[in-house]
Amino acid sequence: MEFDFERESKKSTIMKIWIEIFIWAAQIAAVIFLAYFIVYYCIEKTNVIGGSMENTLSANEPIIINKFTYRVSDPKRFDVIVFKQSGKEHSFYNIKRIIGLPGETILMKDGSIYINQEIVEDIVIVDEMINYGLAGEEIILEDNEYFVLGDNRNNSEDSRFASIGNITKDEIIGKAAIRLSPFNFISKLNLKNTDD
Repeated sequence: MEFDFERESKKSTIMKIWIEIFIWAAQIAAVIFLAYFIVYYCIEKTNVIGGSMENTLSANEPIIINKFTYRVSDPKRFDVIVFKQSGKEHSFYNIKRIIGLPGETILMKDGSIYINQEIVEDIVIVDEMINYGLAGEEIILEDNEYFVLGDNRNNSEDSRFASIGNITKDEIIGKAAIRLSPFNFISKLNLKNTDD
């Protein structure tokens, strides 16, 4: 009985080709999955719309949203967040700063922000508010609600107004983490001088 070396060699070549195709397809699938995971769960790029966050962020500045951090921790006071409200007048991403946390009572009067009847000092440089909106009377936040303000206090549509109102945690896309151009960490922008 003769052994067909040529046939066995062809089988071996075909098997190698199939293995290479399988590895190539697995690599493509892994890259697609990783890209999807990063965009859906970790980071996203967007541009600032409008001037409500000046002088911290200006209109059209590109930023990176950290979408992962609030999956493992809760938003904190003074975090700059990106949120999208369904069923509201606007369908774009909003960017504001968290002032009030769940369960707190918010009141604005005499140029100050009161949280649970105590004045809270801003960490950023802002103009004194001239319109307190709904916060001219006490607002009690629910267990999953946040009160947000734009840093451009006199030119910001935020939680003081019924068109935005309080933000729920499930409306938060993530934390505004990095300004791309010019590059900087958003948490470092427009801070008051604490050396005084």
